[in-house]
Amino acid sequence: MHRYLLLLNELESLIESGQWKDGEKLPSIRTLADRYACSNSTIIRALAELEHRHMIYSVPKSGYYVVKSAYAPSLKPSGVINFAASSPDPDIFPYLDFQHCINKAIDTYRNDLFIYGTPQGLPSLIQVIQKQFRDYQVFTQPSRIFITSGVQQALAILAAIPFPNQKTKVVIEQPSYHLLIEYLETHQIPAIGIERTARGIDWDELERIFRCENVKFFYTMPRFHSPLGTSYTKQEKLALLELARKYDVYIVEDDHMADFEEDSKADPLFAYDQSARVIYLKSYAKILLPGLRVGVAVIPEELSRAFTQYKRLMDIDTSMFSQAALEIYIKSGMFERHRHKIRSCYAKRSRLLAASIQQHFGHRFPGIVSACEVKQPMIHTHIMLNERISLSPIITRLKKDGVLLEPIEKHYLKHFPKRNLLKLNVSNVKETDIETGIAKLADAIGDSLERSGLRISYGMS
Repeated sequence: MHRYLLLLNELESLIESGQWKDGEKLPSIRTLADRYACSNSTIIRALAELEHRHMIYSVPKSGYYVVKSAYAPSLKPSGVINFAASSPDPDIFPYLDFQHCINKAIDTYRNDLFIYGTPQGLPSLIQVIQKQFRDYQVFTQPSRIFITSGVQQALAILAAIPFPNQKTKVVIEQPSYHLLIEYLETHQIPAIGIERTARGIDWDELERIFRCENVKFFYTMPRFHSPLGTSYTKQEKLALLELARKYDVYIVEDDHMADFEEDSKADPLFAYDQSARVIYLKSYAKILLPGLRVGVAVIPEELSRAFTQYKRLMDIDTSMFSQAALEIYIKSGMFERHRHKIRSCYAKRSRLLAASIQQHFGHRFPGIVSACEVKQPMIHTHIMLNERISLSPIITRLKKDGVLLEPIEKHYLKHFPKRNLLKLNVSNVKETDIETGIAKLADAIGDSLERSGLRISYGMS
């Protein structure tokens, strides 16, 4: 990341966090240059951008000052602690940056916006994504990259098209992406569930399914599984690829949380694939906004013709407007700046989440509830309760206390045995609210345990 963008993020953070108060005069350009070991011109450029964003203002012959009340409202507790929502925090969204990209897209592609594009996507965006994907260790040709209306559309197409292995069934982790589950059941596509827990999956059972069932593809979230929050190890990824090769099964890898990875050695399944078995999916919904509706699918050559045909019949092409804005956003360096900022923010929240669970469950129920060591910005996780504890009264009570939680039923196939799990997601919870929300959750579960005389376990499903 460019030094200028890192500096801009740091100065912006000082204002947003309140370390530089409303109306406070900023240190001099020379002082900032010494503090951050950069040139005066870099400081001036960063200050000019902050002024453009209306975060600071300049006074001739005096210096720069923080604009009053620019960010104070977003720092206050919201009154509702929403552990159910998984969308990005609107307070972190780069409105000014993206507004600029939208305006630039209209100017740059004004003619293209009034005609239909191609089912594969905007060619210039595909070139940009090909380059960006190298950072994710996804090396591929432009001909294999398809722009879709979110990952959900790519999954719908893959579930519908015939595969070279001429098989028909879909294997899906349980729990998993609820909209794919709903799609499979609505369209009566044969689906087989395999349980995934904090410990992983039963590899012997997966091999049995691959060997005995007519499996078209296996849908998986190897990295930061939603809603569990867990990831596969390199050894598990290699084992999965070997099973896919051995039994002629394709792997659909949903890497929707790739932008939050901090471990440079944690590569996607796609990076280890030697037999063109992995179909790689990437969404921009978690880091930008769901309304953008831009996803990316890397499709094996033998599937590209069918994928193109089905996509063309489904929507002709993905929104040119969204594609053009995203292209400019990535090319300008704004995406990389935002990714660094949101990853840092979510890392703080994930550490607070883990610490709060350890504090309120570990002390209250020693040896029963344990907090996972946070090595990644894991913004979602789960708590498992004894099957005899009813979640409904707990969720209802917490809602009255301003804490929103969501049960996990919709993340399971209808006839698959369901664990008694609660999802916890902090992407929309302020840092100041996390500990309060977990404390209220612990009290509610504690009261339920006292009435039932049962125990719970955390992260050991």
